[in-house]
Amino acid sequence: MPRQIRLNAFDMNCVGHIQHGMWAHPRDRSSHYTDLEHWVSLARTLERGLFDGLFLADILGVYDVFNGSPDASIRNAVQIPVNDPLLLIPAMAYATRDLGFGVTCNLTYEPPYTFARRMSTLDHLTKGRIGWNVVTGCLDSAARGMGLVQQPEHDSRYDVAEEYMQVVYQLWEGSWEDTAVLRDRDGRVFADPARIHPVQHNGRNYQVNAIHLSEPSPQRTPVLYQAGASARGREFAAAHAECVFVNGQFRHNVRDIVADIRTRAKAAGRDPYDIKVFVGATVVVAPTEAEAADKLAEYRQYASSEGALAHYSASVGVDFSQYGPDEPIRFVKTNAVSSNLEAITTRSRDTEWTPRKLLQMMVLGSRQAPIVGSPQHVADELQAWVDAADVDGFNLSRTVVPECVEDFVALVVPELQSRGVMKQEYAAGTLRQKLFGADRARLPDSHPAAAYRR
Repeated sequence: MPRQIRLNAFDMNCVGHIQHGMWAHPRDRSSHYTDLEHWVSLARTLERGLFDGLFLADILGVYDVFNGSPDASIRNAVQIPVNDPLLLIPAMAYATRDLGFGVTCNLTYEPPYTFARRMSTLDHLTKGRIGWNVVTGCLDSAARGMGLVQQPEHDSRYDVAEEYMQVVYQLWEGSWEDTAVLRDRDGRVFADPARIHPVQHNGRNYQVNAIHLSEPSPQRTPVLYQAGASARGREFAAAHAECVFVNGQFRHNVRDIVADIRTRAKAAGRDPYDIKVFVGATVVVAPTEAEAADKLAEYRQYASSEGALAHYSASVGVDFSQYGPDEPIRFVKTNAVSSNLEAITTRSRDTEWTPRKLLQMMVLGSRQAPIVGSPQHVADELQAWVDAADVDGFNLSRTVVPECVEDFVALVVPELQSRGVMKQEYAAGTLRQKLFGADRARLPDSHPAAAYRR
C-alpha cells in the first residue's frame, strides 16, 4: 500500500504570514483575520478536503532586525498585527467534527501550571483534536516586551524547555488517575480526592506543588509538535515530538534532517516512525500548466521583497541590509532560528547564497520556491518529496486566500486520492488516533511522558 500523504494548512492569526505582500491582491481576504466567520469558513473548507489539521503559527514580538527597525515589517504586515491563535480554536472546532488543530505556544513566557489547564480545556472543547507546537521563542523584541533585556541563549532555552515538559507531563498524565472522576449523583461525590495527586516539582527553573486544575481530557497530553531543526532542536524533537515541521529547498537536505531525527528517536528508545514529519510547501495550482503559470505571474505582482527580507532577517538574527547584493551570506551564531541560517550556509551543498539569490528564491515574498502547475504536476512533486526526503506530509502555507485553499481542495486532493496516497474519509477518534491509529488513544509507553502516569 502506498504511503499516505498527510496535510496541514499552515496559517496564522494575522494579515501576512509567509508569502509577504499577498494581502494586497484584490481577491485576498487575509485582512479579515479579525472576523470569526473567516476562520470558521476556512476550517469547513479544510475538513471538506480531508486535511489532517490546521496548524496555527504564532510569534511574540515584532521583526525589527532588518535595518535595525520594525518599519519594514509594519509597512508590509509581516506578522504584525498578530492576534492570539488559541481563541480561534473553539469556534472552528464547533463548526467541524474531524479537523485537528495545532497551535504554537511559547513556553518561555508562561508558567506551566496555567498553560497546562489552557491546553486541557482546549482538548475537552475540541473532543481531543488539539496539538501543541512547542517553541521557546526567537525574538529579542518579545523578551523586551516581557521585561527582559534580551532572550536567553538558544541552547539554554531548550534546557528550560526540557524541565517545562517534565512539569506539564506530570500535570497532564500523573495528577488525576483515570478513575478519579466518579460523577456519583446519588453519593454526592463528583471526584475521589484519594485518586487526585499533587504535582511536587522542585527544579532549577520551576517549582510546583499543586494538583492539575482540569479533569483528564480525551488525549490528556495534546499531540506534540516541534519545529526546531538545529542540532539541539532535533535532539528535543527526537525525545518529545510526535509531529515535526521542517523546511528546506532541496530534498537531500531535508532527507538528512529527517534521518537525523529518526536516528535520535531510535536511540532514545522510540519508534522512529512514531514521528510524523511535515515539510513546508507552497502550491499554486490550476487546471492546466499554462493557467498555473499565469496565476503565479499575477501573484508575483504583489510579492514584497522588503517584507521577505524583514521576516528572514529577524528569523535568523542577521540584518541582511548590511550585506551587498552579491556578498556571500556567512553563518554566525545567533539566538534566533539558527537552523534557517544553517540551511543556506553550512548545510547548503549546491549554492552559495547571497541576498540577490535569496530574493530570486523568494518568488512570492517567501522562503519557499512554490510548486506550480496542474493537479497532476503538483501531485507528482508532493509524492517525490515523500519518496526522496522520507517525509510524511506537508504544511501548506497560504498565498491568496481563500482561493489557494479552495483550489487545492478542488484540484489536488482528488488527484492524490485517485492515486491512493490520500485518505477517502477521516478515521474515528482523537487527533492522535487519526494520525497514529485507533490504538493510540494516549502517548505510547516509549514516550517520556508515560513515566509520570499513575
